[in-house]
Amino acid sequence: MPMLLAQALSVVRSGQQVLKDVSFSIAQGEVHALLGGNGAGKSTTLLTFLGFLEPVSGSVHVQGRDVNENVSAARQAIAYLPEAATLYGHLNAYENLRYFLSLAGTDTSRRALDEALDRVALQAGARGMRMHTYSKGMRQKVAIAMAILREAPILLLDEPTSGLDPVAIDEFNRLVRDLAEAGRTILLVTHDVYGACHVADRIDLLHKGELVGAFDRPPGMDRIDTEAVHGAFAKYGAA
Repeated sequence: MPMLLAQALSVVRSGQQVLKDVSFSIAQGEVHALLGGNGAGKSTTLLTFLGFLEPVSGSVHVQGRDVNENVSAARQAIAYLPEAATLYGHLNAYENLRYFLSLAGTDTSRRALDEALDRVALQAGARGMRMHTYSKGMRQKVAIAMAILREAPILLLDEPTSGLDPVAIDEFNRLVRDLAEAGRTILLVTHDVYGACHVADRIDLLHKGELVGAFDRPPGMDRIDTEAVHGAFAKYGAA
């Protein structure tokens, strides 16, 4: 049973068709990237899996359940990281984590918080600092730690490396691979060809709401062929 499944998915927003007959499936422990330019329909796909948008045709399933028939069960299984995570600037990392996790009904110890922040490589000296002093990369690390602490089996990541420096991107990619190897299922949307090729097991190329290409990590290789993906991306005017 796939952890995430889209079947002939079509979605209309504000009178415009944003997704057209999109189908893919993601197995447990897989990192799957939806690659495309602005307006391709990437974020719309995530919002449909979260139950915020309803298909005009087709369906999306989370752990075998139709999302529109059981939205609460789908959301319970998912940790969602938006492009710009909303964290409170006047609180520090620990306080933000405790507050948002309490809303999700998750009780955490200081040790558990530190273990999650260690995994995302947030420096110990920064954890007591107010969030308004953080860089975007540091805020992303706190948001990812929150997703880890939620212990949700599925992670949805919306442009997770946007605005990060190269070192932070490499750290993020290593973390995503570690989470997948531990059994988490990850769907990320991005316009970063290089990053997608290095972190994903499979890339689907999305253009104007349609899937126009698919690329798999070859057995025994550490990444998907960047040149092949970039060539297809450029062909559709997205690069």
